[in-house]
Amino acid sequence: MRERDLFDAVEFLRREGEALLRSFARAHRGVTYADLRFETVFHRSCVANDGEPRESLESEGASFGVTVWADGAGNFFGAGQYGAEIGALALDRKRLVSALRAGLEEACARARASARAAGTLRRRLGAEAFGAPAAALPQMPAERDDVPATFRDDPRTLDPEALKRLARDASAGARGVSSAIVYNVVAALTELRRELFVSTAGAAITQDFAFSQGDCYVVAETPQGHQETYDSIGQQRGFEILSEGCASELQPNPDLVGFAIEIAREAVDLANAPVLKPPAHEVTVVTDPHFNALVAHEIVGHPSEADRALKMEAAYAGRSWLLRSPTVNEIGNRIGAPILSACSDPTLEGYGHYRYDHEGTPGRRVMHLERGIFRGFLNSRATAAILNAEPNGSARAAAACYVPLIRMSNTFFMPGADEPAKIIADVEHGYYVCGNQIPSIAESRENFRISARRVYEIENGRLGRLYRSGSVLGDSRRFFMNVDAVGNDLRLIAIPNCGKGQPMQAKRMSNGGPTLRSRARLAGG
Repeated sequence: MRERDLFDAVEFLRREGEALLRSFARAHRGVTYADLRFETVFHRSCVANDGEPRESLESEGASFGVTVWADGAGNFFGAGQYGAEIGALALDRKRLVSALRAGLEEACARARASARAAGTLRRRLGAEAFGAPAAALPQMPAERDDVPATFRDDPRTLDPEALKRLARDASAGARGVSSAIVYNVVAALTELRRELFVSTAGAAITQDFAFSQGDCYVVAETPQGHQETYDSIGQQRGFEILSEGCASELQPNPDLVGFAIEIAREAVDLANAPVLKPPAHEVTVVTDPHFNALVAHEIVGHPSEADRALKMEAAYAGRSWLLRSPTVNEIGNRIGAPILSACSDPTLEGYGHYRYDHEGTPGRRVMHLERGIFRGFLNSRATAAILNAEPNGSARAAAACYVPLIRMSNTFFMPGADEPAKIIADVEHGYYVCGNQIPSIAESRENFRISARRVYEIENGRLGRLYRSGSVLGDSRRFFMNVDAVGNDLRLIAIPNCGKGQPMQAKRMSNGGPTLRSRARLAGG
């Protein structure tokens, strides 16, 4: 039998998937657990350049991933995974089931090989070897839920011409700001994603996600200088957030035309501004929520991912300044001022929202900094077992065919009680740092240089001259310890393309915070 629509395949596997997995487990000695992830994605996007439409894309796809846990000799467990993109094959139930069974066979062979290797490693290194594979199967969740997407305008029924017109109008609006705008590109996309998770433990979860995103890149040229400015807006909503804007309290955004015009005006202002000539000493810096989004992402989020902390990414992406060994780590230690807290929370509305991760574990708020004390990591079920911690729903993949990695969700500095205007007004001399562009981060994230979009000098509590090409240089611990004011203006910023893993997986999330005041060195040019 053939499905009429790829999205119908999700319903078929929700009905039949558990029985398929349990039948496979019964027929394969030593298999103690198996799960299936399946997803379908509808995507529509377009690009406009200098006020003219350039390209558009519509696609629909499907992929699956399976995980098998097997008990090897000596009671050592191993996990094996397999995934594939299958596209229209998912419309044919017989071929779909055949592909899933073949994937389970491959995952089972890998799990058995992993169990053998786990036993060898544990016998060689000893039972207390840190990071050695667990000799017990992690407890698996058995959640059953259906989570709908939130949208007014269904991405699948949207008129493609409406998306093209919006991108064209936004690009034309940016071009019309000034003759100094010499180039611009505006992209718009809307997407609907349906995910299924079923397991032999009894889990059966569907989650639907609607994503809409706008991206703008502008180049301005004036006699004073050259400026490239870019940014993105995004929500888990339909096309309406691009055509009309979004008034979300935590993550508001203008409509795409207004956003492009705003970016273009900023680019012209910066092209006319001088390059920052940094002072030779540490200064007071006030950082806005947009700048703090990248600080939260790079200095809190990535180092708090337990797979990175456990050196699983050390060869290609670095380590974590928060954990150097089982006995040398920052859990329970002060790494920031008592007024500074930070967390990851997928339950909040934002680009990183979800209810369940890709192991079927409910997502929840994870405190990283609590009044300056480091409290814990983002965990999968496997890393939680290694760290003797609770799984917290942080294992997610960019597509069902990829292995889930530990990823941020909505990761941010938490708000304080100070009015942003007063935070600036209390500064005799310093700098107000706004927006983020390029991070340059130590491989363990213990220090950083993050470029800002705009830097204003502060004199006697007032904003002064605007500068371009400024950066903040900081030792992570020292920067956090020196925070002496935290604003009440928490904002989340859409991060559309956080990359992680080999092969690379790009994931959407939100980062942010309120206005902060600390001390750091500045760089320019």
